[in-house]
Amino acid sequence: MNLIIWLVIGGVIGWLASIVMNRNAQQGIFLNVIVGIIGAFIGGFLIAPLFGTGTINQNDFSLTSLLASFLGAVVLLAIVNLFTRRRVR
Repeated sequence: MNLIIWLVIGGVIGWLASIVMNRNAQQGIFLNVIVGIIGAFIGGFLIAPLFGTGTINQNDFSLTSLLASFLGAVVLLAIVNLFTRRRVR
């Protein structure tokens, strides 16, 4: 049951991060889940120690852990935007 919750919460976090970073039209549900889960890993290494909490990958579903996972997903999409940005002609 934890796997299903992990995938659903990861998908929602990835979807919200893609809306914030204006990449929602370019991603499907599968990429939203991937972004949410990888973003939670990034948030676990970079952001969670600042808040003193875990992430969704550590089965911590508190508000601060969801915020850390969300911010990690936003950081991931910002890095992706740096590499996939196209030049204006």
